[in-house]
Amino acid sequence: MVTENKMNWSEAGIHSTKENNKVKGMKQTEIGLIPEDWKVVEIHEILKFGSGRDYKHLSSGEIPVYGTGGFMTSVNEFLYDGESVGIGRKGTIDKPVFLKGKFWTVDTLFFTHSFINTFPRFVFYQFNRIPWKEYNEASGVPSLNKNTLEQIRIGLPPLAEQEAIAAALSDCDAWIVSIEQVLAKKRLIKQGVMQELLTPKEDWEVKKLGDILQFGSGRDYKHLKSGEIPVYGTGGVMTYVNEYLYDVESVGIGRKGTIDKPVFLKGKFWTVDTLFFTHSFNGVIPKYIYYQFLLIAWKEYNEASGVPSLNKNTLEQIEIKLPSFSEQTRIATILSDMDLEIEALEQKLNKA
Repeated sequence: MVTENKMNWSEAGIHSTKENNKVKGMKQTEIGLIPEDWKVVEIHEILKFGSGRDYKHLSSGEIPVYGTGGFMTSVNEFLYDGESVGIGRKGTIDKPVFLKGKFWTVDTLFFTHSFINTFPRFVFYQFNRIPWKEYNEASGVPSLNKNTLEQIRIGLPPLAEQEAIAAALSDCDAWIVSIEQVLAKKRLIKQGVMQELLTPKEDWEVKKLGDILQFGSGRDYKHLKSGEIPVYGTGGVMTYVNEYLYDVESVGIGRKGTIDKPVFLKGKFWTVDTLFFTHSFNGVIPKYIYYQFLLIAWKEYNEASGVPSLNKNTLEQIEIKLPSFSEQTRIATILSDMDLEIEALEQKLNKA
């Protein structure tokens, strides 16, 4: 039995209630409240699903082959030429992909074709709203059935509105991609600058970590009351409490679990038992130590065969090369400024 499509129009700020039934220009349908000039259609009324095929008999070429994970390889023949929407038949079934030009899809990826009174790009955005996992027909690897997909109902506006919606959302996608590209470039630049600035020079001193700082152990927080002090674990902020273990700048490094993701901490904070924090700095700047920690191969110091673990005594014996205090300040300032720029781009990307 086919489950009815459960598109959540309330996410757009429209709630399906008797009161909303009276909203001007809207109508109540089996998929919820939609504009009066939209139709409810079953997917088979506006397109067909094509099945992918094996490509191993083909020669190498310039035609992309797609699976549920994206691009796989390139061959010399194509299954379809034009705009299409791919949706997983087996495996990853909830990640629609927009396809255009000549392409080939493997057996695990359906592609759409023979569109009737609809734009492929609009269908792509509608497909992103469908809860595909609700139509899964397998108890093991998730799978979709073509006959089931064809009976899913969606809302369909007039062609002109489809085109306007698709254009607006395509512009948003292009904006997001442009931010992602700038962000990726900034991260690469920062990585290169960090490698250059932290490469030891002849006048740098060799120091053991135990000589320049101390590792503090985190503690359980469950006896504390709720508050404004962040509690950190190896995965980041866990909760907020009313007391703190340390106040001022520090660098956290995992004791158990994720041991290779240093985190810069500042102000009042609490850490749990799985996260060391550093304190009592001697002749070093905490922010500089943070950047040095990013270059240490922490997994080489793992002392467990199961869950990765670090030992405080071992960490204290790790040697690093240190520049003068003024040079530490200069390096930390440059890299901190780059981090702020990257953080601003990340916030812009999240907003986009």
